[in-house]
Amino acid sequence: MKTKLSFLAFFLSLTLSFAQTRISGKVSFKNKGVSEVNVILKDTYDGATTDAEGNFSFETSEKGDHVLSFTHPKYIEVNKNIEIGDQNVVVNAELKEQINEIDAVVVSAGAIEASDKKRATALLTPIDIYTTAGADGQISSALNYLPGVQKVGESEGLFIRGGTGTESKIFMDGSLINNYFSNSIPGIAGRDQFNTSLFKGNIFSSGGYSALYGQALSGALMLESVDLPDQSSYDFGISPIFLNAGFQKLDDKKTYSYGASAGYSLLSLMQKVFDFNTDFIDAPQGFNGDANFRIKTKSGGLFKYYGMYNTNKMGVKTESLESEYDFALVRLKGKNTYHNLSFRQKFGKYLLNVGTSYSYNRSNLNFSTETNTLESEKTELLNAGNYINLKAVLERKINKISAVRGGFELNNASEQLNFQDIQKNYRDLISAAFVETDLGFSNQFSAKIGLRGEYSSFLGKANIAPRFALAYRLAKDWTTSLAYGLFYQNPESKYINSPSNLDFQQSQHYIFQIQRASEGRSLRLEAFYKKYNELVKVQNIGEINGQYQSVQTAVNNNGYGFAKGLELFWRDKKTFKNIDYWISYSYLDSKRDFMNYPMSLKPNFASEHTLSVVAKRFFPELKFGTNLSYSYSKGRPYYDIATKTVNGEEVNFIRNEGRLKDYSALNFSFNYLPNLGKKDSKAFTVLVLSVSNILGSKNIYGYNFSRNGNQSSAVVPPVNTFVFVGAFISFGVDRTQDAINNNL
Repeated sequence: MKTKLSFLAFFLSLTLSFAQTRISGKVSFKNKGVSEVNVILKDTYDGATTDAEGNFSFETSEKGDHVLSFTHPKYIEVNKNIEIGDQNVVVNAELKEQINEIDAVVVSAGAIEASDKKRATALLTPIDIYTTAGADGQISSALNYLPGVQKVGESEGLFIRGGTGTESKIFMDGSLINNYFSNSIPGIAGRDQFNTSLFKGNIFSSGGYSALYGQALSGALMLESVDLPDQSSYDFGISPIFLNAGFQKLDDKKTYSYGASAGYSLLSLMQKVFDFNTDFIDAPQGFNGDANFRIKTKSGGLFKYYGMYNTNKMGVKTESLESEYDFALVRLKGKNTYHNLSFRQKFGKYLLNVGTSYSYNRSNLNFSTETNTLESEKTELLNAGNYINLKAVLERKINKISAVRGGFELNNASEQLNFQDIQKNYRDLISAAFVETDLGFSNQFSAKIGLRGEYSSFLGKANIAPRFALAYRLAKDWTTSLAYGLFYQNPESKYINSPSNLDFQQSQHYIFQIQRASEGRSLRLEAFYKKYNELVKVQNIGEINGQYQSVQTAVNNNGYGFAKGLELFWRDKKTFKNIDYWISYSYLDSKRDFMNYPMSLKPNFASEHTLSVVAKRFFPELKFGTNLSYSYSKGRPYYDIATKTVNGEEVNFIRNEGRLKDYSALNFSFNYLPNLGKKDSKAFTVLVLSVSNILGSKNIYGYNFSRNGNQSSAVVPPVNTFVFVGAFISFGVDRTQDAINNNL
């Protein structure tokens, strides 16, 4: 019996072995074998996985018609009908790439984004900005630690790749902010007027930016405000120089919220503690208030409103450069209001973004002189402007990584200027239309193509600006991008004091980038070339005594110039535990013939070499963070440009020139998150100690010259070293763990 059973088992196994059919083949993509592809005979347990060359092989006892499936996360599933008989079956498959929004390469030449972690290295979030030593919690100051941005301490604005501070524009939820910086006195930079916590993300473009934005020769900063808050909260901030408080109220169903805040600042106490370079006869002081609401519609749309009102004033006294006066005095009274309303809604495959903003700005400068303690009559320079912006963008997704968008924009400006015998009423309506498309050809290759057209009622002229960019993935973490764009900008209205036949100023951008981005690390290498045409030339039409100032007016568009350079950016949050650091370096070669320059010169706001290092270390167990930053820039050139008469014609010439000493500043800040109140209470507290320019470097921003050029004085920071101490408290929400997770 045992022999019979053994023989029967042997016979059955032999029969089954003869019944097995081998299925084999190769799976490829663009003629290259693909590994890790799952090859499954549907509705069975039979199958295999491809090897490194894309080959597979397995056996099955199934017979008849079946479906062979080929699946891989990065490729579209392929199904093939096969017939299984007594003969072996060979099946080859050619895969098609699975288009995936996360895996797709994204155009990034000229742009650094901090709003969508799927698409770019998260950079300059509010936590990043608040914890960057030396940034003073200001977005514009934090951008100085990125490649391409110049540190120009005597004037507000973003000086990008050889461009002036007015050649960059800042937008909130798509709408232009006409007065982002506070009013100030010549030689002292205005501060950000907007709270950093208001924004949840940003896209900073140092060139080649989208066709949705215009009127900027150099770059654009696009800020996106927060949506509904997570919880209701009350916030307080206190320091020796300011006091503020605010609240946010969220309804129980989380469909709407509203909030407001107010603050007051005064620098007089710090004047008594520190040795200021600037003699403030009226200590800088200001009041600010803002309000907001957010409403979520039943269909998923979102209304957002933000409004603010600021006032500020200060007075400065300096030794006069003119022999007939002892001192020069300048006093400022400024006020500004800004309102922004936006709406976002999806309609099927379409996304509509509509926004409008209004701003009013008034700057009243009074100039006077003092001799033997007697003050002269004041000379008033008054500027006032109303600005309205309206913008609508309609976008339609074509597939997961392709889209087309278009829309229009209106920007209306109405300004008044009064100075001595000069009175100006400037009005301009810039209307624009634009269209742009994102084309995802594959996960390795994409393009962005845009076109923008504008018409200026003041100039009576129109322009057409094409822009495009390409991106290609070289390897898993390596991508390369190429961008080109044509950009136009109206001449600055402050130089338009008389009728002139002016045109748009123009710049062309060429950008090439190589980037490596992996988890926790990012490396960017970028080369650029900018060509300027139709830049404004000006001439002097008036002057202010004391600390010699001049009033200028635009005469033509005969200016030109170029800027070229290389930039490096490296950020690492992974190598060292609880340490986040980045290094940026910029090389810039630039020359311009514009404004009152007598010839093509290196601009006095452009430095050849700029280096920044930022490092942050957080101790989670102590809830304590230390932050360091260092910035260096090669000394900028300076010029004393005067006018003389040659053959009956006024000609500009350089009377004095030189190079400033190199700029450097080392900054520290410390952040501590103490436990206040009960352990389970919803409260969040941050104590901050910040020291700017801790080594006390005596930096110089430039020189002022007398009318005859024989006397000069250095333009320096208001104070060499500054210490800030403050406490920020929130009730109703505990953000401690979020702060720890973000390496505060």
